[in-house]
Amino acid sequence: MKKIIFVRHGRAEDPSAELTDFERSLTTKGKVISRQMARRFREKESDAGLIITSPAFRALETAFVFASEFGISCDNIVIDSNLYYKAGIKNLFEIIGRLDDHTNTITLFGHNPAFTEMPDRLSKSGCEFLTKTSVVCVSFKTDSWSGVKLDSGKEEYFLKPEK
Repeated sequence: MKKIIFVRHGRAEDPSAELTDFERSLTTKGKVISRQMARRFREKESDAGLIITSPAFRALETAFVFASEFGISCDNIVIDSNLYYKAGIKNLFEIIGRLDDHTNTITLFGHNPAFTEMPDRLSKSGCEFLTKTSVVCVSFKTDSWSGVKLDSGKEEYFLKPEK
């Protein structure tokens, strides 16, 4: 079985003239909620698998929080600029096309609208909107990443921050 887990970045600073969108950092509340969601995610998964993140600072920070919950070194996080500049289903298939089939799980960190669209198109049942720091896991009954197809996955769980 292969699993793709999508994590939308945590709450970030508002856009401003002083910072580019790329540079925006998580707010204090965004960091706290990211830690809470990482713990909830850890209850669902014993292994986050390969962590791949957008290089935008808020996504990178969120990935660092989740990685630390699993004892994964920040040096082992893969940064893929296409998760910021060209995020979408086509790019996702390029990412998984480069994976070794010994890797069974990947956890991606990025941004909407792509992080709602991708699991929605992969899952047979669709997927609801990912709010900030939401986590959705889509699994596929295949031993090879080449077996991952549109509308062939099953949503295993959807975690949202509590209000």
